Amino acid sequence: MSCQIRVAFEHARFGQPEVNLGLTPGYAGTQRLVQLIGKGKALEYLMTADIFPAAEAHSLGLVNYVVPAAELIPKAEELLNKIATKAPLAITAVIRCVNDYFTDGVNGFESGIREFGKCIATNDFKEGTKAFLEKRKAEFKGK
Repeated sequence: MSCQIRVAFEHARFGQPEVNLGLTPGYAGTQRLVQLIGKGKALEYLMTADIFPAAEAHSLGLVNYVVPAAELIPKAEELLNKIATKAPLAITAVIRCVNDYFTDGVNGFESGIREFGKCIATNDFKEGTKAFLEKRKAEFKGK
């Protein structure tokens, strides 16, 4: 649940069965599940310890994609390769802004303003804008 993007194979099963052992999920499992699928469904799964299939995990937003097992690694690589063509400083800023939104005591909106300003000052922004105007693919350097 702590990954930015999650890909599951079609026969995967999900659940938080810790209450069957008299425990709560560790490693912020309760908070992450709430963030991903909402309070009501998270409480249901956390308290009942029900196990659910990949298709349901997808419909709840727990996973981004469900694919056959043979396509799991190729799908993940496809996503990574696509992201790798984007401006790395902007990708980092996007992750930071989204994480800040879910961090107590941090104003995610202010983070968005601050990160936007930082991105404008990069060579990647200049390259992205120039490439757009020249109707070509940008070649980002992470600077």
